[in-house]
Amino acid sequence: MYKDMEEWLRIRQRVINEGVSKRQILRETGIHWTTLEKILSVSSPPGYQRVVPYRKPRIGPYLGRIEEILESDKAMPKKQRHTAKRIWERLREEGFEGGYTIVKDVVRELRTRRQEVFMPLIS
Repeated sequence: MYKDMEEWLRIRQRVINEGVSKRQILRETGIHWTTLEKILSVSSPPGYQRVVPYRKPRIGPYLGRIEEILESDKAMPKKQRHTAKRIWERLREEGFEGGYTIVKDVVRELRTRRQEVFMPLIS
């Protein structure tokens, strides 16, 4: 499927606005007719979507522990909360064999997911 936005828009413009036939576009570009139908039915290319969730074999068993640590940190003063590096060190003491980057990415994801979002009210 085409991911290039300029090509996507150019094909749509030629068929819809300029009246070029679908067969002509198929001859020029060499794309399949189902792809052309998708291009014409949707105004912008769809983004990539994972069908199956990404497996995390090393850190999977420790995700609950990381969530517990972050949950307990909510009651602590800001200066006393765990950093990703400190969480990684604690997990290593508990038997975790993975690297720091994996823990850092999970901590970042969990923190942003739990963050409060405020929407401005327009009056």
